[in-house]
Amino acid sequence: MITEAIDFRYLLIENYRKLKLNENEVATIFVIDHLISQGNPFVTADLLSLKMTLDIKEIDKILAKLITKGMFEYKTIGKNTVATLEPLKQKLYREFQLFLSKEEEEKSSTRIKEELENVYTNYEKLLGRSLSPVEVAKIHEWISFGYSDKTIIDALKEALSKGKKTLRSVDKILLSWSQRDDLQSEGHTPLSEEWDKNLEETIRIAKIPWINKD
Repeated sequence: MITEAIDFRYLLIENYRKLKLNENEVATIFVIDHLISQGNPFVTADLLSLKMTLDIKEIDKILAKLITKGMFEYKTIGKNTVATLEPLKQKLYREFQLFLSKEEEEKSSTRIKEELENVYTNYEKLLGRSLSPVEVAKIHEWISFGYSDKTIIDALKEALSKGKKTLRSVDKILLSWSQRDDLQSEGHTPLSEEWDKNLEETIRIAKIPWINKD
């Protein structure tokens, strides 16, 4: 997973206020992580005090708070008890995933807004009037369905070239284009189907005995 490739220490610095951690707790977490990475599976307040300037009683209180907050724990593996920051890391990875999701939603929202504005502007220009609420809603539906602003504008131009000005006509054109694209993606097109029909007819005609041998 991409989140697991991100250094949790970076995520901790970015999110510790959101997780309601203070600086002493963050420093303690960093030292815990350092000791574990150095091959010390069972981290205690005594061991931490050898690396920190905080009083051992203060460190012991911090460890208790981290356990209560679900960010640090001792667990038994086989016959051994080990310290782990895995609960904290999982919280940080979830925060990062939420951040990515929110960022993607904002980008998508901005893109949709820009495409809608482009369609509205072009439609009003091509139709020579303002759009009705129903028409605005229909255009929004097309964008949400996945049609690009360019495709929607081109569909209106196609409809106008046939003397049709309703969005219903545009909707039919978009549908026909979508079906055409689906056929092409499957390796079949109306043109190829017509070619196959013509070929079959040509073969049938070629087999007819036009000359009477009698």
